[in-house]
Amino acid sequence: MSRHPEVKWAETTDKIFLTVVLADSKETKVNLLPEGVFDFSAKAGPENHVYELKLELHDKVNVEESKINIGERSIFCIIEKAEPARWDKLIRRGKAPHYVKVDWDKWVDEDDEGNAGAGDMDMGGMGGMGGMDFSSLGGMAGLEGLGGMGGLEGLGGMGGMGGMGGMEEFEDSDDEEETANSGDKKDEAAKEEAKAEELTTSAKEDK
Repeated sequence: MSRHPEVKWAETTDKIFLTVVLADSKETKVNLLPEGVFDFSAKAGPENHVYELKLELHDKVNVEESKINIGERSIFCIIEKAEPARWDKLIRRGKAPHYVKVDWDKWVDEDDEGNAGAGDMDMGGMGGMGGMDFSSLGGMAGLEGLGGMGGLEGLGGMGGMGGMGGMEEFEDSDDEEETANSGDKKDEAAKEEAKAEELTTSAKEDK
């Protein structure tokens, strides 16, 4: 028998932020239809309990512009509304189920939407993993399908030691300059000695 995961939601005029709270999900499948039907299924827990969810959202959505990120503790979706407007509720008909709750941490009042950073829940802040398009999710299997830690691997080249390469180059160039300067000084000294010898020779010839 399947169970329902906890769902948290918030909105702006043009987006719905939907979080399915389910840690260490496996065989995760998510489907979003343009008419606003959100389907979810996954297994979780040591006994691999099946969790399923089907929500008929309040209005139509833009599947192509919507994003999803499957993390270790939750599945986070940014759902683009087909028409920008406040919904004020998530479910199309009747009262929302008991497992659907408002996400006050992400909630943005309509009057506050113009403020800097308000409702800015892009995927860049989601553990560096980035978001995937719903349209590319067909039959996708959870974390295995996402390769979710790829974003962290990309940081390998950004490590502190990577930036030291430039310092070494600068140090080398300084050494080269010092060597060049000392070489120039030796050349000048040799020229001065040659001039002194010429003067001495000419003085002897004059005598």
